[in-house]
Amino acid sequence: MIAVFLAAVVGAATPASVKYAFDEPPPAIEPAGPIEAVMLHPLFAGYFICGEHPAGEKTIAGDSLGTDCQLLGREGTSFRRLYRTNGLRNEDWYSWGADVLSPTDGTVIGLLPNARVNEPGTMGRPPAGMLQVRRDDGVTVMLGHLTDFSVALGERVKAGQRIARVGNNGPSYAPHVHIGAAKGAEPLQIRWDQRAMAELMPAE
Repeated sequence: MIAVFLAAVVGAATPASVKYAFDEPPPAIEPAGPIEAVMLHPLFAGYFICGEHPAGEKTIAGDSLGTDCQLLGREGTSFRRLYRTNGLRNEDWYSWGADVLSPTDGTVIGLLPNARVNEPGTMGRPPAGMLQVRRDDGVTVMLGHLTDFSVALGERVKAGQRIARVGNNGPSYAPHVHIGAAKGAEPLQIRWDQRAMAELMPAE
């Protein structure tokens, strides 16, 4: 299904020199025993929250056990929140257009843009703008709903390096980043490196 959408989404606007490829991940095989965890670098240089997908909810490796993350912001001394005003425009959301940092060292093995933009509250059609990074230990990390990629297929990236911006595309109701990790077909539970997170926190 990914390949079918690739031509339609990228279309004639894509320069011939730019290369895209994305292999659809295999069906997830849930571990029979304890779920293995993977430590990842924070996605944002600021406070963010994530909503977890419980075991069995998603069926594709890189989607299964994934989490949807959004940047928090605030005006003055107010409580942190997801958006300014009423959130009816993408520009109201603190996540919209924010830098997305690489969650790990590795090689970009998948890159799939989607130039379509959803309005908040309206679910778009798949696929999302996606990126896959494979670590040297074989773990693959998949990120979705990205836009404005700043890395290329086959490029080596470092944890914390800017790789894209937050979009609102594909099956998404609002600006956010979906992230999932798997080793082969086995999904992994994500944990955040909180020491790296502390170094990224803005001064207040």
